[in-house]
Amino acid sequence: MAQRVSYLRNEALPTVRPGYPGNKLFGDEFANGEDLFEPSWGTALKWQLATNPQKEEKRRDTWAPAVVDCADFLRSTDDGLVWLGHSSFLLRIEATTFLFDPVLFSSVGLRHRHPLPCQPENLIGIDFLLLSHGHRDHLDEQSIRMLTRQNRGMQVLTPLRMKPLLSSMAPHVAVQEAGWWQQYQIDWENIGWAEPGKPLVDIYFLPAAHWHRRGLLDTNRVLWGSFLIRSADKLLYFAGDTAYGPHFEAIEQRFGPIDIAIMPIGAYKPAFMMAKSHVNPHEAAKAVNVLRAGHVVPMHHGTFDLSDEPASEPLRQLTELAAGGMLRGELHAPAVGEVLRWREWE
Repeated sequence: MAQRVSYLRNEALPTVRPGYPGNKLFGDEFANGEDLFEPSWGTALKWQLATNPQKEEKRRDTWAPAVVDCADFLRSTDDGLVWLGHSSFLLRIEATTFLFDPVLFSSVGLRHRHPLPCQPENLIGIDFLLLSHGHRDHLDEQSIRMLTRQNRGMQVLTPLRMKPLLSSMAPHVAVQEAGWWQQYQIDWENIGWAEPGKPLVDIYFLPAAHWHRRGLLDTNRVLWGSFLIRSADKLLYFAGDTAYGPHFEAIEQRFGPIDIAIMPIGAYKPAFMMAKSHVNPHEAAKAVNVLRAGHVVPMHHGTFDLSDEPASEPLRQLTELAAGGMLRGELHAPAVGEVLRWREWE
């Protein structure tokens, strides 16, 4: 029997793509665009039973990102962008602080290969927590509990249907959900922005080609996606987790050239397991070229062992693509904790 098709969005928020009806649902599962994608347990089993042709190369590859302390930056009010490892970034714009997809602690199956560039207790003064999706390498319960304790006024911006999951972790957290192509509504005056009636930034939730699962029975029950932050003079795009797809062209068509693209580059082998979930470095380069990005910051590599490629391969391949003129924008590959002074970029 065919599943009932419906569409969902947050009716309290504006939708910025004309004619977009909301996110498509097959029964109770979000589609990946127009089609339903359900990762197969059989594919996962095939991966576990297969032999990795790069097994020895991966074993010998002990590379991990360099780490520098960012405590001074956290104590300041300077603008900057800091990679905290994997897909976690701290962004500051005019004394307002945004934190993306924080996973501050190791857990079963997710062991950090490098230390954090700060103590988790130092992550205070966070105004907005942005969560792209519910996978455990992007949404960590221990991190959520700590951050909500330390940042009582923090607002959390999420995909559709994530609020019940977060409420089970931190019951009193303020959550605003959005569907693809929707703009979050922020009361800037209420959080201390000095110019009444003028937003500091616009924040949008945009598509990604991915999926959701945290347990056995919740496949695709929570949406996934990406974020765009538009300040007075910059467009910063955080891609979340994504395979390559037509959404990159759609985003560029709607918003124009992206100034800074934070793009995943790791966890792509074996392709039969990963190709519908993650981009490889060549696909990442293609995506940022389609976005006409002026600057590219890689993520989703080096922190956790999630796949079959050797640890250093994703960044090495992306660096080679940039050196060969195949990357439109300027590549910035920071150490963990290094402060990227994005205001100084042309």
